Amino acid sequence: MTDTTDDIAEEISFQAFDDDCKLLGNLLNEVLQREVGNGFMEKVERVRILAQSASNMRMAGVEDMAELVEKQLASEISKMTLEEALTLARAFSHYLNLMGIAETHHRVRKQRNLALLSRSCDDVFDKLLQGGVSPDELYDAVCKQEVEIVLTAHPTQINRRTLQYKHIRIAHLLDYNDRSDLSVEDREMLIEDLVREITSIWQTDELRRHKPTPVDEARAGLNIVEQSLWKAVPHYLRRVSTALKKHTGKPLPLTCTPIKFGSWMGGDRDGNPNVTSKVTKDVSLLSRWMAIDLYIREMDSLRFELSMNRCSDRLSRVAHDILEQETSSEDRHESWNQSLSKSQLKLQASALPTQLPHRADQPACTECNDDGSQYPRIEFPGTDHKPLNRQDNQSSRSGSSDRDSSLNPCILSNGSSAASTNGQSSVAARSASFNSTQVLAQRKLFTESQIGRSSFQKLLEPRPPQQSGIAPYRIVLENVKEKLVKTRRRLELLLEDLPCEYDPWDYYETSDQLLEPLLLCYESLQSCGSGVLADGRLADLIRRVSTFGMVLMKLDLRQESARHAEALDAITNYLDMGSYSEWDEEKKLEFLTRELKGKRPLVPQSIEVPSDVKEVLDTFRVAAELGSDSLGAYVISMASNATDVLAVELLQKDARLAVSGELGRPCPGGTLRVVPLFETVKDLRGAGSVIRKLLFIDWYRDHIIKNHNGHQEVMVGYSDSGKDAGRFTAAWELYKAQEDVVSACNEYGIKVTLFHGRGGSIGRGGGPTYLAIQSQPPGSVMGTLRSTEQGEMVQAKFGLPQTAVRQLEIYTTAVLIATLRPPLPPREEKWRNLMEEISNISCQNYRSIVYENPDFLAYFHEATPQAELGFLNIGSRPTRRKSSKGIGHLRAIPWVFAWTQTRFVLPAWLGVGAGLRGVCEKGHTEDLKAIYKEWPFFQCTIDLIEMVLGKADIPIAKHYDEVLVSESRRELGSDLRKELLATEKFVLVVSGHEKLSANNRSLRRLIESRLPYLNPINMLQVEILKRLRCDDDNHKLRDALLITINGIAAGMRNTG
Repeated sequence: MTDTTDDIAEEISFQAFDDDCKLLGNLLNEVLQREVGNGFMEKVERVRILAQSASNMRMAGVEDMAELVEKQLASEISKMTLEEALTLARAFSHYLNLMGIAETHHRVRKQRNLALLSRSCDDVFDKLLQGGVSPDELYDAVCKQEVEIVLTAHPTQINRRTLQYKHIRIAHLLDYNDRSDLSVEDREMLIEDLVREITSIWQTDELRRHKPTPVDEARAGLNIVEQSLWKAVPHYLRRVSTALKKHTGKPLPLTCTPIKFGSWMGGDRDGNPNVTSKVTKDVSLLSRWMAIDLYIREMDSLRFELSMNRCSDRLSRVAHDILEQETSSEDRHESWNQSLSKSQLKLQASALPTQLPHRADQPACTECNDDGSQYPRIEFPGTDHKPLNRQDNQSSRSGSSDRDSSLNPCILSNGSSAASTNGQSSVAARSASFNSTQVLAQRKLFTESQIGRSSFQKLLEPRPPQQSGIAPYRIVLENVKEKLVKTRRRLELLLEDLPCEYDPWDYYETSDQLLEPLLLCYESLQSCGSGVLADGRLADLIRRVSTFGMVLMKLDLRQESARHAEALDAITNYLDMGSYSEWDEEKKLEFLTRELKGKRPLVPQSIEVPSDVKEVLDTFRVAAELGSDSLGAYVISMASNATDVLAVELLQKDARLAVSGELGRPCPGGTLRVVPLFETVKDLRGAGSVIRKLLFIDWYRDHIIKNHNGHQEVMVGYSDSGKDAGRFTAAWELYKAQEDVVSACNEYGIKVTLFHGRGGSIGRGGGPTYLAIQSQPPGSVMGTLRSTEQGEMVQAKFGLPQTAVRQLEIYTTAVLIATLRPPLPPREEKWRNLMEEISNISCQNYRSIVYENPDFLAYFHEATPQAELGFLNIGSRPTRRKSSKGIGHLRAIPWVFAWTQTRFVLPAWLGVGAGLRGVCEKGHTEDLKAIYKEWPFFQCTIDLIEMVLGKADIPIAKHYDEVLVSESRRELGSDLRKELLATEKFVLVVSGHEKLSANNRSLRRLIESRLPYLNPINMLQVEILKRLRCDDDNHKLRDALLITINGIAAGMRNTG
């Protein structure tokens, strides 16, 4: 029961939230009055008041009157012109986005104002120690924790990145507005800034006009790192370290990172033909480039900070050695310049030909193309962005001649560069005749430009004093920066497929190489009594390097199991070994095991295969070239047999043998972890037996122990299992599958890491992170966890540094509790039997409606905007795995997305009511209440379903049916609405709550505050769908529909 004090605090907190909403709403009104006029604003206000009145009446229980007001509202919307409908949709959509910004800020402010934040490191460490965990056990568990958050490009992020950035700017202004020391002038300027941002948002097209490419999606992920996680990670690790020191007496080790990050953006090729081997390679190199670029920026600030002279003897020697190397290098350079000057004099004295060959003035590497290079510039599909053109104030200040030469370079084979001085000389260079005077003039201009650039660089960055012991940290860090700049330049050459012959001593390949000089500086500062300086910016940078490494986020690869089988089939047919696809499981197993034990490559270099098979083989080749230093896991979707895993192991081994033979040395890094993804209910039920069969094979077990430190990773999918059998059955089957996999690994003494493929919505395994982790089976979270964060949830959880710090802390504390104090299993076998019975009834009910009712598919297409979602351009992959029109081949995201738009959210609850009702009617109501109170898994499942039922809206769903669904199918809609009411009834019976979300009043209040804007957009969407289905080529109607989809997604705060 909530304490009265909490009620008062909640009211105070909500007052500030309401104030923010009013401020942003009033400013948007001002902007709209200026943009669309007072006349239309009166219509907007009338629609809002009608919606607010109907909403208030429903909350007060005056249903009949509310229905009349809603009919009046729908009637007025139906009379609007297309232009008015479009403008109204945009206005209400922006209202909801601004409320979302205020809501996020409200949560940040609430956390900031609490003395002891619930589920924080300080709070959880204290409770664990009070619960009997020893300080050493706690310290050891935190230091050994391995959590990886994997960002994916699943197409559920509606807002354009441009608008996301503008929303972040508004969030920062709201944060600034909370300051109590602002003068009247400051506050007036702040209001002006807010007006500017809102005006800019209104005048910006909110729709993506082109589908993003996989590289666009990858850049969006990298931007999350740059704008938020880069700042959040050091803050989060400081918080963990401070709490550890407080409760155990020891801080977190400097290079210890409980959380790391992975990515699927540019690596997930399952059902997405746009993700090719070249895209994967480019994205991996781009990620490395971004990491190095961020480190270079940090290096400038760090060099400025560490200006002191006092240092350890070891650091002094290193600084002295660096100065000596630089001096000897300068002497050699000066000697070379003198000899060059003599040779140039001789050259000028000698006779020059009156006519040079075509393009003789250009470097040899530019002979083939008219565009200036035989090596193609990297072209990211669908975008003209080039990483080499990236400039900002910091990088332009921190750059060197290497950096300068990266802007429009003509690269020589030895890595040097020559640039055309201007457009005219480039044209002249292509003419058939080019006299010697022009050649000499161009060389003179080029030399002068280089001299000027070098002199200017010296003015910006004066050389450190040439004396040992003076500013030693700056000398060492300058050397680090120079190597980083060369590393970045090398990556630019690799990205452009240009020759790259850097000495390995001149660039950084691994994070250990970069950490070495940084740790040397840290240890020197500590030994000289300057620990307070060591633990500042330098410690933050060391922690960033330890967390992000040289790639920011390691890239996972994912492909469907059938594609690997097709590749092996093509190979065995080519080698006259028979057809792999026609062999039974045992014969496949025998063949794969035999080949894995062999030492020769299986695939000949001369093999000719279809293009789709070649793409699979090319992907494994890229994986061999990049290795585990750049890549994470290889995930096999739709895995169902042991041979699915061994097939990937064989293709990976074969590619590494081929690449190693060509390089004449071992491939970089180690082999990738091969991770089976069990998704359907059938595959989940067989997951444990697949792992047992794999670990029974001597070669595989030895491989796991030798190459992966005795760790088996297994992924479980929430999306397809939910679409396959309904949310309740999927949750239970996932629970049992994890138990079985853990048991299988324990039998062979192998550690297991479970990888959770969770979506944003409840229907796809989403929900509060803490609840989800705390409800896992005992023993399934033993200090290790991987989990996906998808689409709109990436921005919601990690878009701001403050929210990112909180999310990282919740991951850490939830995994820690699940490790040291695992959740309880079912107390008695009867509980499991009841779960099995609920699941069976639920699954049967769900499938009888979704897959067996002949009218359901047509009803789904009529009652939802599913068919129109493809116009959104929010993802690079198709909405279906195959061309079939059935539910089975529809991806889980558009399935959930479409029902979320109509506010029916059917995938999250269908079948649950039938299951609970069936068991309650047999007299087990009290048993279910006891299970809810005592078993975290069951409680979490029911709470999440209750949460999503609180977002469902029967009158709105009914309105979709009445206007859009054929009369013959409306009875199906009516039956489904009755089923929703029955589900609400039995969920409340089990939970013991009086009404939905009774245990989360904040959520209920936030949902209610959105309704005056959300309900009209739904009614507007119904009207637009009705018109569009009679005029499906009307692009303006389509735009209006897409804007309503944006608005509803903003109001529901999740999509798919």
